[in-house]
Amino acid sequence: MRSEQFQVDTSHRTVVDLTDRVAAFLAAQDEGLVNVFVPHATAGLAVVETGSDSDDDLVDALRRLLPRDDRYLHRHGSAGHGADHLVPALMSPSLNVPVQQGRLLLGTWQRIVLVDLNADNPRRSVRLSLLSG
Repeated sequence: MRSEQFQVDTSHRTVVDLTDRVAAFLAAQDEGLVNVFVPHATAGLAVVETGSDSDDDLVDALRRLLPRDDRYLHRHGSAGHGADHLVPALMSPSLNVPVQQGRLLLGTWQRIVLVDLNADNPRRSVRLSLLSG
């Protein structure tokens, strides 16, 4: 198994496209399964189309589902921070994508993205692991 970890700054972006970084990790590989994991209690991953405002629609939907107000029992941090802790329940903190001939087998418009609504912690770690046989 091969692995790598890198940092992402989400202070200026709620949705960060990781696809190119994951693809670079796979250079000179053959086949297998790549696992992408964010070890955080307030961030998640998704495979979605970016551009065409789809990423903005995703953030809007999450903000409607998880309003930033005082309804949450988890209350430390900024107002509504309890909502941030529910993001990984809706968007998994890990995902797997098949790899063939060193390429991600994603659909035409699919991209791997990190989603982070938490303004309290803009430094995120991402771990990539390639499982091959």
